[in-house]
Amino acid sequence: MKKDGCPYCHSEGIEKFGRLAFETELSMIIAFKDQSHKGRMIVAYKKDHVAELGDLTREERIKFMDDVIACANAIKAAYHPDRINYGTFSDSLGHLHVHLVPKYKDGFEWNVPFQMNTGAVAPDSELEELIENIKKNFSYQK
Repeated sequence: MKKDGCPYCHSEGIEKFGRLAFETELSMIIAFKDQSHKGRMIVAYKKDHVAELGDLTREERIKFMDDVIACANAIKAAYHPDRINYGTFSDSLGHLHVHLVPKYKDGFEWNVPFQMNTGAVAPDSELEELIENIKKNFSYQK
């Protein structure tokens, strides 16, 4: 069931913080507008309004996490970060989604938790380039 007011349930709300890059069977892959960490993406569950991984069936969990890993691998291939931080917050929104935040050694927020929004909103052209780079490198490996 979709929830009124949830941007992940009604994708038109995504434009406030990101741009829909593409979709898989279970996920929306979203370019986060704040690109203080070059390559930052969100993978959001799209079928229903669910709060946590434990709300999914085992098969759905596996497929959703495959999407998360495929997106992380696409970020690694396109931007070569030293680490990727995974954030699954959602205290107030309550919709299952994972922030993929590339970190670069000795770069912004290296060795500290990442901020949700730093104000570093990328121009549309940069988001389009990001989306193309992620699409080009997104694949299910291993």
